[in-house]
Amino acid sequence: MAKRTFESSLSKLEKITEELESGELSLEGSLKKFDEGIQLAQFCNEQLEGARAKVEILMKKDGKVQAVPFEEE
Repeated sequence: MAKRTFESSLSKLEKITEELESGELSLEGSLKKFDEGIQLAQFCNEQLEGARAKVEILMKKDGKVQAVPFEEE
């Protein structure tokens, strides 16, 4: 089984969204796709939060470049 990545999960989530928006799925099929989509969205969100925690901004202070944590405004 292939390792789940952010990119593959996002692509699958986009496909599920298209399938749900098409209106061609049964109620049961729609619920299954919705559940799968929720799981994929949670995975993507976790990946984004992890990436955000790793982002650092390089600041020049006293002639030296220093890494500081990223803070949202």
